[in-house]
Amino acid sequence: MRAIGWLMRLLAAAVLMVPCPTAFAEDEDPVFEVHFSNGVVSPSVIEVPANTRFKLELHNDGSTPIEFESIPLRKEKVLAPGASSFLVFRSLSEGNYAFFDDFHLDMPPATLVAR
Repeated sequence: MRAIGWLMRLLAAAVLMVPCPTAFAEDEDPVFEVHFSNGVVSPSVIEVPANTRFKLELHNDGSTPIEFESIPLRKEKVLAPGASSFLVFRSLSEGNYAFFDDFHLDMPPATLVAR
């Protein structure tokens, strides 16, 4: 019985040490930052790899809430002042994808360019 308990602990430790492939894949995804400040989106054009998974980090540097909105990408996210978040894109075909701050419609949209 004592050997079985020792063997079970050894197996549990071995399972915990097996790397998770998705955890490493996320760390390898390209990351692109977008900053919002009271309606201004910076940078206004972001080049991303086409047909590749990537992460878009969103930062609200302004004093008002923002809403990342993109109709062609079918994505939206609201951020309070000072908040940050992210969106993961599994794959985009080559092309231009407009996005904007839905809470500041008086400002020009930005573009995600997949190449």
